[in-house]
Amino acid sequence: MARFLFAYHGGATPRTPEEGEKAMAAWGVWFGKIGDALVDPGNPVGQSHTVSSAGTVANGGANPVSGYSVLTAADIDAAKAIAAECPMVLDGSGSVEVAEIVEM
Repeated sequence: MARFLFAYHGGATPRTPEEGEKAMAAWGVWFGKIGDALVDPGNPVGQSHTVSSAGTVANGGANPVSGYSVLTAADIDAAKAIAAECPMVLDGSGSVEVAEIVEM
């Protein structure tokens, strides 16, 4: 089985504790469906900074990363099918970038 990086972009910050609980429950259900294929559930991330070869630094980027996970899947198509069921994709608040991790 190949390993894949899921880089999350966007997502809504819960405005109330109840929204937060609902969001966490949705992620818990999705992670439960992934099961043993979930290698690392990951975490949200803080403010990103883009460093260029010219030495300039910009806050964020065109589509800043908001979190990550690592999982296994048979192939990229299977990984994309799992990503399509991500809570932030289903609710329209974000997207998931899927990339195979290349073993060195």
